[in-house]
Amino acid sequence: MLWIIRFSGFFSAAMLMIVLSPSLQSFPPAEAIRSSHHHHLDYSYLRLPPPVLLSDSGSMVGAGGRLNFRKAPAFRNSNECASPSAKTQIGDACDPNLVHVAITLDVEYLRGSIAAVHSVLYHSLCPESVFFHFLVSETNLEAVVQSTFPQLKFRVYYFDPRMVRSLISTSVRQALEQPLNYARNYLADLLETCVERVIYLDSDLVVVDDISRLWTTSLGSRTIGAPEYCHANFTKYFTPAFWSDKRLSGTFDGRKPCYFNTGVMVIDLIKWRRGRYTKRIEKWMEIQKNRRIYELGSLPPFLLVFAGHVAPIEHRWNQHGLGGDNVKGSCRDLHSGPVSLLHWSGSGKPWLRLDSKRPCPLDALWSPYDLYGHTK
Repeated sequence: MLWIIRFSGFFSAAMLMIVLSPSLQSFPPAEAIRSSHHHHLDYSYLRLPPPVLLSDSGSMVGAGGRLNFRKAPAFRNSNECASPSAKTQIGDACDPNLVHVAITLDVEYLRGSIAAVHSVLYHSLCPESVFFHFLVSETNLEAVVQSTFPQLKFRVYYFDPRMVRSLISTSVRQALEQPLNYARNYLADLLETCVERVIYLDSDLVVVDDISRLWTTSLGSRTIGAPEYCHANFTKYFTPAFWSDKRLSGTFDGRKPCYFNTGVMVIDLIKWRRGRYTKRIEKWMEIQKNRRIYELGSLPPFLLVFAGHVAPIEHRWNQHGLGGDNVKGSCRDLHSGPVSLLHWSGSGKPWLRLDSKRPCPLDALWSPYDLYGHTK
């Protein structure tokens, strides 16, 4: 055990306790982080990865020689895991024993995506059974993944920005207007039809628990599952023009809509394809172009289609909002309760705050998964 520094922010002081495993080959799933109701945090038994040494063979230098990603250690399945089929190759997504995770890759958020993958592998009991589906709108990013995670099972899917560019309207933050933010809407079309379920993860998060626990969540009759936040003021996600027009707001009649964050979702792709949900989302985006019924990027169309019809998942799987609000950003505390996933949604990203030497206290929980380094 290694006790790490007491730090403070605008909220109460917190103590981190990091338990480093002497072996990467066998370990129990990560214990949850817990935050109390008394305005202090307890990160007991959060196991974080040790530093990874820079490897020349695993380096990836980006544009201008400024980016470098260190090669991650090899992660192996424990003896408890069902072995992937012997015929399963790195690019074979149809093995029924696989856990499927989808995440976007782009230059601006690449550092976050790599850290997210690293965290999933590190805390997974069966890392060789996790298959990643990377959505890209730029070329050459596959080489970054291959060099950083040589044994990773994954495929890369090109998402053409032209598919949604004409449907995107301005948002409160320019980053929310990027076409790749909308790639999650098209997972059922992009992924192989043999993939019947997928976990979608944003690029600004880390998983600190075994991803298979999220994978096995029951969705019942629902198409998607996500943590819901029914105490949130749902009306603020739509404009007065929306609520004043019964032809629009009537879509929620007979439903009990709650806010949910689309950065962590479990999706039943069979039900999605059957229900033609991509077309339903696109229809609301078309209305938005003409009527201005919301302000927040890709989230509101999901709320319009699914709010009130979401399989609830434990809040521990999306401790969101750590990036602060969408305009000015701010340091935030954890919500109360156990934590299995930390999500820096909002305008502040941990890698940018760490580089600027102005991190928030919770950014220290992201940095151990960072495989990025500056070249000299």
